[in-house]
Amino acid sequence: MFSHRRLQFILLANMGLLVAPAATAAEPRTARDPEPEVIHTASGTTEVGTLDTVPYRIDIPPAWNHGLVVYFHGYSEGPYTYRASALMNEQTLPLFDRGYAVIQSGYSTTGWALAEAYPETEQLRQYFIRRYAQPILGKSAKKDGSIETIVAGGSMGGALVTAVLELNPKPYAGGLDLCGSVGPTDLAFQRRFAWRAAFDFYFPGVLPPLDPVPADFQESRMLRHRAEDALHANPAGAAAMRNLTGLHTDHEVADDMVYFTYVVADMQRRSHGNPFDNRNFLYTGSDPSSSASDNALNDGVRRYAADPRARQYLLHHYTPNGQLHHPMLALHTTYDPRIPAGTLSVYAEQVAIAGYSDNLVQQYVRRDGHCTFTQDEIGRTFDELLQWIHTGRRPIPGDLPAASRPGEALPGSH
Repeated sequence: MFSHRRLQFILLANMGLLVAPAATAAEPRTARDPEPEVIHTASGTTEVGTLDTVPYRIDIPPAWNHGLVVYFHGYSEGPYTYRASALMNEQTLPLFDRGYAVIQSGYSTTGWALAEAYPETEQLRQYFIRRYAQPILGKSAKKDGSIETIVAGGSMGGALVTAVLELNPKPYAGGLDLCGSVGPTDLAFQRRFAWRAAFDFYFPGVLPPLDPVPADFQESRMLRHRAEDALHANPAGAAAMRNLTGLHTDHEVADDMVYFTYVVADMQRRSHGNPFDNRNFLYTGSDPSSSASDNALNDGVRRYAADPRARQYLLHHYTPNGQLHHPMLALHTTYDPRIPAGTLSVYAEQVAIAGYSDNLVQQYVRRDGHCTFTQDEIGRTFDELLQWIHTGRRPIPGDLPAASRPGEALPGSH
């Protein structure tokens, strides 16, 4: 059976509420959880196991600085599993190399798992404090937040960074958002749905229906090739889709349209209905030189109405309030075919309205692709965040600064 606390988390999530769990000591693992696998090497300590059957991974460097990074992974269509012998990924390794322990939950569900990832990762954080921080640091680690803790995440994990800093800020010193889907989920996902509906206007019957998407829908290479072939066969429609979406190539349009179909299906399952509505969506920009194309699209595109109860699920998971209580540094590529580079601008406006603009900085690298950062760039961004946290010196927004001078101490060296 679920523990009482775990059941409470799930009930809150199912009610559509991302609620900050109380900061209490982590409960013992349940009878359903085998003993974790723990490996000690010259490279550090790695623990892999489950908490209430949810997979997790903990990495502690050999020269641990007694700091902690709580890491949220991105959107995944398959279950996350961890192997103690596997190398850390490119987003977590640079943080580990700077002396920080890194913990990450695999989440109990796939897809847009904010409702599950938020409490499950908090449970893991409390488990880490009890198992590792308290025995090493004693009384100084008994209260949540008594060790320096930074939240980080990539893609969907970026949305979780903002949720944590808004709803449960006490344990954290700051946050690192990497290529994050930051801002109102409803706004971003309604736009994806509207674009998929536009694709159906120009290319009817190429992709499955939208409401509902078939329950057995899966992405496939064959389906992406089919969509791309249709784009090549209709150059005018393909140009309109590139203009609407801001994508550079037909290949990227095809890839996104199939992926968006999966996301729509995921949200329909989670919300027990159709949360998407394009009745008030005005399509513009399909042809920058003439409004005739927009008029034809708006007149002919199929309009869908949302189920109000399903729409509430999308709004609750998650609509930020802009109350960013600690420094958050965001890094994005200048062109991202999956999460547009301007995504953070809406959230920045929310933060400004709430009066927390001093706690938000965005930097970028001049590159195409989703999350296509080098490990060095992620490490440099983390250094910028650490310097901000430790000295109060706010990073300069814009192009990610060059690496520190040789021999210069890293901000996290303590």
